[in-house]
Amino acid sequence: MLKKSLAFLSVLGILGLIVFSLNAFSGIDEGTVTDPAFERKTRGTVAFDHDMHMEAPGVTDCATCHHYYEDGVLIEFESSEGLSCSECHMGKGGDIMPLIEAYHQQCRSCHIEQQAGPVTCAGCHEKP
Repeated sequence: MLKKSLAFLSVLGILGLIVFSLNAFSGIDEGTVTDPAFERKTRGTVAFDHDMHMEAPGVTDCATCHHYYEDGVLIEFESSEGLSCSECHMGKGGDIMPLIEAYHQQCRSCHIEQQAGPVTCAGCHEKP
């Protein structure tokens, strides 16, 4: 009986580590949008419920939001999960959209298209 209990607890511990690891690298920190590039914030944080967005109309898979491009071409059904948005969107060259503009376009345009969710600064950003 003790061996079964220890095995069960071990499995729970491993599952907990997996969930923690996925959240730690997803750009979602305790329900807020985060990115290592945001060293100096000009507005408050943005609350974000990942599970709710996964169930939203129009979200067919992870690549709906976590898009992936190669040489300026969208690669269908490829996902950028595990990368921070700033890894591509630092606005250092070419046609790559700057980070803040990318966040605003991705989130705001979807909210407008779906007629759901906030679209104003104060609607998304918490007061500092």
